[in-house]
Amino acid sequence: MLRVSIINESPYPQPAYATDSASGMDLRAVLTSEITLSPLERKVVGTGIKISLPKGYEAQVRPRSGLAAKHGLTVLNSPGTIDSDYRGEIGVILVNVSSEEYILKPGERIAQIVISKVEKISWSLVKVLDPSSRGNKGFGSTGKT
Repeated sequence: MLRVSIINESPYPQPAYATDSASGMDLRAVLTSEITLSPLERKVVGTGIKISLPKGYEAQVRPRSGLAAKHGLTVLNSPGTIDSDYRGEIGVILVNVSSEEYILKPGERIAQIVISKVEKISWSLVKVLDPSSRGNKGFGSTGKT
């Protein structure tokens, strides 16, 4: 198991896996009072969490499916990437894509964080790419079903 250093400056427990098979851990909103997100409004919401990831890893901040499905609240730059050399507070860019206001409460679970290994690459400049059955067919080229 990978060990990651954490500073928890929030009044809430540090992120934890809800089940043995969970890939993500919930992040909570650290607020002094409720805030309202109007339709199409975005805000950066602090979590009170700072981490130190080992080199070769990243943290991804992702939406919570329940907030997205029930309230139209999502993470704007999903997934947000936290690089291994970042040491500041993790902030979540929330956006309300619904047609109704959403009242965000202190301590509410607003996103999830997933830790992933990152592979570094080097580019190999070529004149022609290896062929594939798909070729350069893009958006929608594989059909709907």
